[in-house]
Amino acid sequence: MPASPQFPVLDTDPHFRRVVSYMRPSDHLVWAGAAGAFPGAIYAMEMFDPTRPARGSRSVLRLATLLGVGGGFLLAYQRSSFRLWGFTENAPEAARAEEEGASAAGLDPSKSGLDPYLRGVAHRNSAWSQLKFSVLPWFNVVNHEHHGEAAAKVMAEAKQGADDE
Repeated sequence: MPASPQFPVLDTDPHFRRVVSYMRPSDHLVWAGAAGAFPGAIYAMEMFDPTRPARGSRSVLRLATLLGVGGGFLLAYQRSSFRLWGFTENAPEAARAEEEGASAAGLDPSKSGLDPYLRGVAHRNSAWSQLKFSVLPWFNVVNHEHHGEAAAKVMAEAKQGADDE
């Protein structure tokens, strides 16, 4: 683990669907803010020092909007991942994870069509990838059993509960 978390660790390699479903409204605001700030900054720079393109700056603003939406999503995704890792305050996420148990997205390796070796490869490729978004955006999209002690405990309790029935 890159740093010692100050809050409960919910998942050390969260699945894409889990990270997105655990996004808070503040993450969506950050996403929207980045989506608007990028083209807004381009427009403001054009106002102060115009380049006077022949056909206007519509294509530049479209590209800036696309980059703002993509960058905003990566920032929101990273903020949500930090809460699942326990790097930032995560009380609502911890309560939700306790409620969901092993039914949380990405926690059930039996839902994966990959053999154990390939699930391990997928884990090794995606572990802590949210810290490296500036190099290569990479997401965990594989159900596997490598989610850390907290998730392993939840899965074991769910399995024991199913065995008792």
